[in-house]
Amino acid sequence: MTTIPGQNTETLMKEGVKSDSMFWVAYNKCNVSEMMRFIPADVEFYHDKGGITKGDEALKITFQKNLCGNKDFHLRREAIDKTVRVFPMKKDDKLYGLIISGDHYFYINETGKKEFRDGLAKFTDLWILENGKWKMSRVLSYDHGPAPYQNERKEIPLKDQILKTYQGNYNSRKNGIISVEPKNSILNLTVGGKTLLLYPETENRFFTKEKDLVFEFVKEKNKIIKMNVYENGNLIEEDYFTK
Repeated sequence: MTTIPGQNTETLMKEGVKSDSMFWVAYNKCNVSEMMRFIPADVEFYHDKGGITKGDEALKITFQKNLCGNKDFHLRREAIDKTVRVFPMKKDDKLYGLIISGDHYFYINETGKKEFRDGLAKFTDLWILENGKWKMSRVLSYDHGPAPYQNERKEIPLKDQILKTYQGNYNSRKNGIISVEPKNSILNLTVGGKTLLLYPETENRFFTKEKDLVFEFVKEKNKIIKMNVYENGNLIEEDYFTK
């Protein structure tokens, strides 16, 4: 472990946290060469889904082929500020490293589609001070799962006569016949034996509270012709009214 003359522990810790921030900025831009500035030759990366990656060359290949291998698809990482903690690592009262841990979200970006939050995971990163430079030496990425959906949409009241205009069957290429009927001031959508509760957001747009699904009813000459289905803000199917 080497330190820079004249720099105290607090200053070194701030520089370590700044290096961590710079790494993740590069990650979000898929700037592999910039990311590798913070990676030592003996890096070890442990992932609960992808296994173990050892060595900077192997990790660089992983970044190039997986994270940044598709120009039409990439991830954006966002740390959850209130969960992030920084722990100094010392020997003989001298700082040699930092552990930075917490939770972070991952957002999916696909060309032509709206970005959406997809995953949630925990991270624990060990940063080591080498020749006056901070390096992300050990990386643990674990407890991966779906990001919890936070519904921010507001339900509005609709008259029964409006709800009844959407009643009927809709033909879905993916799921077959979908039936819609009003019940208790909302719409019940049934497909494949499963029922979803649809809450009105506007006169013709309805949402579910369990996940980011929106159903938009489209009229032509005052008659319902189809139901557009959106997931995470992206149109995923058009279901046409049959009767």
